[in-house]
Amino acid sequence: MEARAQTWQLASTLDSVDWAEAHVLTIAREAGFDEDACSDIGISVRESMVNAVVHGNHYSTEKKVNLSVDVSSSTLTMIIEDSGCGLDLSTLPDPLAEENLLRPSGRGLLIIGAFMDEFAVERRAEGGTRMRLVKNRPAA
Repeated sequence: MEARAQTWQLASTLDSVDWAEAHVLTIAREAGFDEDACSDIGISVRESMVNAVVHGNHYSTEKKVNLSVDVSSSTLTMIIEDSGCGLDLSTLPDPLAEENLLRPSGRGLLIIGAFMDEFAVERRAEGGTRMRLVKNRPAA
């Protein structure tokens, strides 16, 4: 598979979450990732998109989620951006703290960080949050 980059602007809906996961998984399979890596990628994209739609954009019809996927010779890079007020990681509760272990949410970023080879979260200057997820491609 030759290198390629694609970008989409998606509505702040759960249908967009499903679409993004399915579309990125198709690209990952074409790039040679095995089923275990595809599972990691799918879960990570889903978690990132849910964060963008639910926590960033609060399902707002006026706000969009930008998804970029770049396949290079060595990596699959996904960038997910919301239009919300921006995520401050220092304000998030520790998902591994005893008082948070039974909470039904709050572990998405931890999971993404465990499944991706690189993971970064930053506040966008123009507002919102950018998540950069990178998975190294398997050797040919």
